Amino acid sequence: MHAAAPARSAIWLPITLTLVSAGSMALEIVAGRALAPYVGMSLYTWTIIIAVVLAGLSLGHWVGGIAADRSARPDRWVAVGLTGAAVASGISLALLRVIEPLAAVADPISHTGALALGAFLAPSTLAGLMAPLLTTMALDRAEPARRGRVLGQMFALGAVGAIIGTLIAGLFLISLIGTAGSVALIAGLYAALSLVFWAGWMRVGAGLLMIAAGSGAALAPAGRLTAAPCVSESAYFCIRVDDRPYLGRAARVMALDHLAHGINDALDAQFLLTPYVHGVDEIVRLRLGNQLDSAFFVGGGAYSLPRAWAARFPDARLTVAELDPEVTQIARERLWLGQARLEVLHTDARLALTRLPPDTRFDVIFGDAFHDISVPPHLVTDEFHALVASRLTAGGIYAMNVVDKLRQPRFVLSLAQTLGRRFAYVELWLDLETLGPGERRTTWIVIAANTPTPAAEIVADTGFARRWVHVPVADMIRAVGADRLVTLTDDYAPVDWLMSDLLLQGDLGE
Repeated sequence: MHAAAPARSAIWLPITLTLVSAGSMALEIVAGRALAPYVGMSLYTWTIIIAVVLAGLSLGHWVGGIAADRSARPDRWVAVGLTGAAVASGISLALLRVIEPLAAVADPISHTGALALGAFLAPSTLAGLMAPLLTTMALDRAEPARRGRVLGQMFALGAVGAIIGTLIAGLFLISLIGTAGSVALIAGLYAALSLVFWAGWMRVGAGLLMIAAGSGAALAPAGRLTAAPCVSESAYFCIRVDDRPYLGRAARVMALDHLAHGINDALDAQFLLTPYVHGVDEIVRLRLGNQLDSAFFVGGGAYSLPRAWAARFPDARLTVAELDPEVTQIARERLWLGQARLEVLHTDARLALTRLPPDTRFDVIFGDAFHDISVPPHLVTDEFHALVASRLTAGGIYAMNVVDKLRQPRFVLSLAQTLGRRFAYVELWLDLETLGPGERRTTWIVIAANTPTPAAEIVADTGFARRWVHVPVADMIRAVGADRLVTLTDDYAPVDWLMSDLLLQGDLGE
């Protein structure tokens, strides 16, 4: 048996375990957002973050169990551990900035692992000390006949705290106070709890808890000043806008997390600087001429093409499904979208297409939605393609831009093979500028329709010369091997696996 403490102290044990569990899971969610500006956000990134946090908690549980056995005053271990967790959490974002340039030369998996380990292993380990220490203390105070019940209650409250922390961080904290503010709040919570234990569970403990937590909440908004260089840190992205003159013209680029999502010219909405956007515009112009009545955009990003078509076709019905309202707002304020005549739906594109009136059709549907460099899996499946086909006019076009390897692009070819189930013609178009010997990745333009594009090459000269060529899908599939491809369905769409060569070898670019 360990040294006794006042009976009233028992109430702090389950409360502390619940709050520490909430803090540890909240920090896991925040870690994903904190790493995104440096390494993006993919299945691999989340896998590493979760593994590091769980490794830290496991190590903490192990060490905490040993400490609970050997210490006559486990409450002091709790106080020390919580103080350490507060400090480690508070400096985690600063550590990211120190570690990031040192690990930048490594492959993406090693890079992400180094960042996650360096910044978030220590706070997770120190938080992990709490469960065995607090549970041992609760068992010491329990009657022998109630120990099983107490053990179950402590386990349950730890799980409840983890759920609460996950929900609060994911649904509220990051959107309201940002990454740095969330970290400051979590550190403040740990510090407040440590004060309660340093005070030896005196009556002032509750007062100390409230004061310290209030201080952490007050400091949280200020913490945003030290966050990653974002114009806005929304629920979905770290959004950045940078001036980037192009050919002597004023232009700005929008980056979501670490990936550029479009460049807009300041003066001319129709001067399309991003090659794949320009390519889609040229292909649509070749197929439809100067007649466009309606278009649906899967993703807004910098709104380059919606802005251009709103200027060229003022009477067209243009609908954009952009998940993040902050992206739209910043495009209007910083990327010269202004009050362009667009219907913007801030919802998932698949859901938006499903909810449209049954007779709604579009001349063009353009897929420009990315999560890191990959397309969200539910937007590349056969079931989604059936929905797209049902929303196109008789001569309608479905266009997508997809990042993949230049040679043997398994994801692009799996996508083309899947599109072939719903469309008579599927075409791959390639910007000739990407065909240099040192190039490994490119942005493919994918066209699906029931009629072919009436050309195999497109040349455009609008301030700079660009050429796109039609690459036959059948020839590409023969070269790669049909057995290496996948028919993408809602049940099985392994986008990250098909793109693993790019994601694992680090050829991501901006």
